[in-house]
Amino acid sequence: MTDPWLERWNERYSKEDFAFGEEPNDYLRAQLPGITPGTILFPAEGEGRNAVYASTLGWKTFAFDISPVGKKKAIILADKHHVSIDYQVGALDTLAYSPNQFDAIALIYAHFPAEIKSAIHKSLVKLLRPGGTVIFEAFSKKHLAYNSSDEKIGGPKDLASLFSIEEIQHDFSGFNFSELTETEIELHEGLYHNGKGSVIRFVGKKP
Repeated sequence: MTDPWLERWNERYSKEDFAFGEEPNDYLRAQLPGITPGTILFPAEGEGRNAVYASTLGWKTFAFDISPVGKKKAIILADKHHVSIDYQVGALDTLAYSPNQFDAIALIYAHFPAEIKSAIHKSLVKLLRPGGTVIFEAFSKKHLAYNSSDEKIGGPKDLASLFSIEEIQHDFSGFNFSELTETEIELHEGLYHNGKGSVIRFVGKKP
C-alpha cells in the first residue's frame, strides 16, 4: 500500500470524533447474534466499532488495519466497553494469522485498493475454517452515482474499488450464501457515511 493511502486514514482517524461512529454497523448487528461465538477477524477495522461490538457478544475478537491512529481509537473504545480485542497494525501479508484460524470474518466497508482487493479476499478465505462464516457489507459499483450526487454518503470514487455480485461470487467461490444481494440502504454512521447508497451484502459459509 502507498504512503498516501496510509496518510489518508491516519488523518481521518485523528479527529476526536469517531469517523464512522461508535455503534456497530446495522447489518453486522443483525447477523452476528445468530452465530455461536468463537474467533472472529475484522479486516480494515479502523476505529474498532464492529470489533468491540463482537467482543461484547462473547467473541474472541481479532482485527487489523494499516492505521496506528485507528488502533489507538479502537483500544479507547474497547476500554470504554470493558472488553479486549487483539488488534494488529499492518497489511495482511505481514501478519501472522494461521490457516483455518477463524470461525468468522466480518468485512464491513473493507474497501482495499482495487489492485489487491480480490487477492486479499482469497487470502482471508484461507484463514477461515471450513464451515466458517463471512459477513460482508460494502459499496456496490452502482454506488458511484449516489456518491456523485451526495458526497456525505462516502465511499470510494473509483469504479474499480467498488464491488459487483459477480466479483463476490468469484472471490468467495464455492461458498454457500444464505444471502447475497445488492440493495439501496440509508446509512447514518458517524461523520462519513450519511445518506442513501448502494451496497452488496452477503452471509456465506466456507465449504
